[in-house]
Amino acid sequence: MKKKFNRTRIAPTPSGFLHLGNVFSFSLTAGLAKRSEARIFLRIDDLDRSRVRREYVDDIFDTLNFLQIPWDEGPRNYREYEKEYSQEHRLALYDDALQRLRRDGRVFACDCSRALLLNRHPAGFYTGYCKHRGLPLDVPGYAWRLDTTGSALPPGMQYMVVRKRDGFPAYQLASLLDDVYYDVDLIVRGDDLYESTRAQHYLAQILGYESFLSAEVYHHPLLKADDKEKLSKSAGATSIQYLRKQGASPEEIYRKVGQMAGLQVPVDNWKQLTDAFIKN
Repeated sequence: MKKKFNRTRIAPTPSGFLHLGNVFSFSLTAGLAKRSEARIFLRIDDLDRSRVRREYVDDIFDTLNFLQIPWDEGPRNYREYEKEYSQEHRLALYDDALQRLRRDGRVFACDCSRALLLNRHPAGFYTGYCKHRGLPLDVPGYAWRLDTTGSALPPGMQYMVVRKRDGFPAYQLASLLDDVYYDVDLIVRGDDLYESTRAQHYLAQILGYESFLSAEVYHHPLLKADDKEKLSKSAGATSIQYLRKQGASPEEIYRKVGQMAGLQVPVDNWKQLTDAFIKN
C-alpha cells in the first residue's frame, strides 16, 4: 500500500478481553498506517452498554501498551475515554442521522424477536415482515430498520437495524458516523466484516457521506483456533491477558500470531508482522 492517507483507526469493542486475532488486526492497522503516513485513532466502540465493563476497557490500554502498538489520537486511559471519547458523547450525532432517515421515510419500526426471526427463516434473516405493518416509531422497545427494498445487499444485511430496541444506534450506523466524524480514510478490518462494509456503503450513499464512499477498506483474513473456529473474546486461552499471566513476552505473543497467520518467518513486533504478511 503506497498511497497516503489521513487517518485510520483501531476500534475494539470492550465486551471481553482482547485476543490474538485483535492483535493481528491492530498490528496490520499500525503497519499500514506507518506505510501510508496515516495517523492512528483509538476508538472504543461501547454502545452495547449491557456488555461493557471497566476491566475490558482497561484491558485495551494494557494490551496496546504491553505490545507497543502505537496510536496517535484518542484516549490514553480510562478517565480520558469516559470523559471525552465514549460513543455516548456522540449520541446527538447518531440521532441526527436517524432523524434524517426518519424524515426521508427510510425506516420502519419492528418488534420481531430473534426467536421469531429464526422461526421465519432458517438462518434468522429478516425478510421485511414489519415493513407494511405501520408500527409507530416512537414506541419503546421497537427497533428501527432501514428499508433496503431493491438493494443488492446480502440477505443478512437486508432491512438492517439502524436503531436498536434499547434506543441506542446500531453498529452499522454508529461505525459509519464515527468514521465520517473523525475523517477516517483507511479502514482495516477482518473478512468477517465484509458484509458490514457493504451495508455501511449503502447507508453512506443514502446519507450522502462521500468521504466514507471514497475511503480505502482493507479486509484481512481471520486467525483461526486449532478447531478452525473464529477466535472470540470468550476463548480464554487465546486472550492476551491469559497469555501474560502464563508469562508470555510480547515477542512470544507476536510469534504465536505470526504462526497462526501462516507466516514462514518468526516475527517479534507489529512492524515485522505487517512486513511479513504484506510483502508489497
